[in-house]
Amino acid sequence: MADELTDLEAPARHLGRLRGRMAEKGLTAFLARDTSNIQWLTAFDRVFDEEAAHALFVDQGRAVLHTDSRYSEACRRAAEGTGIAVNDVREGHGAFAAKLWSHRFMAEAADKLGIEDSIELCEYRALEKAFGEGEAPLPLRETDGVVAGLRAVKDPYEIARMRRAQTITDAAFAHIAEFMAPGMTERQVQLELENFMVTRGADGLAFPSIVATGANGASPHAIPGETVLEAGQCVVLDFGARFAGYCSDMTRTVFLGMPEGEMAAAWEALRAANEAVEAMLAPGVTGAEAHQLAEDVLEGHGFGGKMGHGLGHGVGLDIHEQPVLSPRNPQPLAAGNVVTVEPGIYLPGRFGMRLEDFGVVTETGFDVFTASTHEMVVI
Repeated sequence: MADELTDLEAPARHLGRLRGRMAEKGLTAFLARDTSNIQWLTAFDRVFDEEAAHALFVDQGRAVLHTDSRYSEACRRAAEGTGIAVNDVREGHGAFAAKLWSHRFMAEAADKLGIEDSIELCEYRALEKAFGEGEAPLPLRETDGVVAGLRAVKDPYEIARMRRAQTITDAAFAHIAEFMAPGMTERQVQLELENFMVTRGADGLAFPSIVATGANGASPHAIPGETVLEAGQCVVLDFGARFAGYCSDMTRTVFLGMPEGEMAAAWEALRAANEAVEAMLAPGVTGAEAHQLAEDVLEGHGFGGKMGHGLGHGVGLDIHEQPVLSPRNPQPLAAGNVVTVEPGIYLPGRFGMRLEDFGVVTETGFDVFTASTHEMVVI
């Protein structure tokens, strides 16, 4: 990988940020179970898959990754020089954490072990059992998005990886706009689109691609099927590549013939909403304010109340991360936040369309990664 895509200091920096947050919250140690959180904290590449087979115990002096024999060799290679220890003893994660806890601390009442609020109830019960053998009160303390909040501000190497993923995604759009034609099915277009990304350098897909034509486009998360593309329709294409663990995300709407009337007006409203928000994004703007601006622009063009979903979301190791651009987020954006801007207009039974870019909030505004045109694409 090029130098801009790597950062040998990332494990120490990410763990340091977690330890700082632990100190703020009065936590003696922290147990991470979410695989994406563990991947971010360790900054290990090409080690983890989608199986939730790992736990990371962090206190102010240690970071110990508990895994199993399927991953231990790769984890130990990745951990070289990071100070992260790897433990593959065959025991449950609760027993692993309890041993580290009891070996280090004297069960003082003030000692607290932070656990993620995303763990399953059965695992919490196992932790209660593992930590409940003594007379001291349970040290377990539920936390709310501690690591997810840290991940919301991206490092330069993370941004570089997402830019590379988007380069592949932009190339895929240029290809598919030349490939698709009336008479093809949504599924045919989806397969061509996804194959192009994988054969042009993507490690995989950021998510299953959406190809939705005609009335199907009014369903924002439509699943591609055997519906045939027909002249006079528009087609929503929502897709992204994954590169070095990081995602891209974009949506474009392609027209099968020059649109007229309401369809053409909807496109102009959509473009105006997208570009107005991208021009106003900057540190201090809240997610709710960004969403409301898009709603206001759409309403001003006669399409009020036709979006129905939040304007955007964070992107990183996962396709949906913090922060969100929606009415439920009153928090100000910060430099380093990577978010999508994706206004949509959905008219059930008729058509739908969406225009999505993603980029990073900078100290002076919003740097868009997406290079594909906002001009109307007609085939």
